[in-house]
Amino acid sequence: MTEHDAVRAANLEFYRAFNTLDFPAMDALWAREAPVLCVHPGWTPLYGRAAVMRSWQDLFANPAPTRLMCHDDRAFLYGDTAIVLCEEELPGGHLVANNTFIREAGEWRMVLHQAGPLIARPYGDRPQRPN
Repeated sequence: MTEHDAVRAANLEFYRAFNTLDFPAMDALWAREAPVLCVHPGWTPLYGRAAVMRSWQDLFANPAPTRLMCHDDRAFLYGDTAIVLCEEELPGGHLVANNTFIREAGEWRMVLHQAGPLIARPYGDRPQRPN
């Protein structure tokens, strides 16, 4: 598995944990040593692991949880830091997300999730993945 593949796998694990409301998996994915940040759509920024993980607990406790699909994910590696840009498709629209990972304890761990509104493009205008 290449480093790009490993980062994309960590990113997909984030969405699997989100969609299955798997808090232990979500908790395991986030960095323990590095500072973490999160900006949920429409929320003010959250700083620190305790606040970020509390937000996931609150979101997962929602009686009508949001389901979303990640697509058009692209990983960019900068040494021990990786950024995945992707689109999130929800029943009511699209978001664009920045998921930033660092290599911590030999694993790719999330340090930032930020998502915000995206005006959907026609299908033919989707970016093409480089070869």
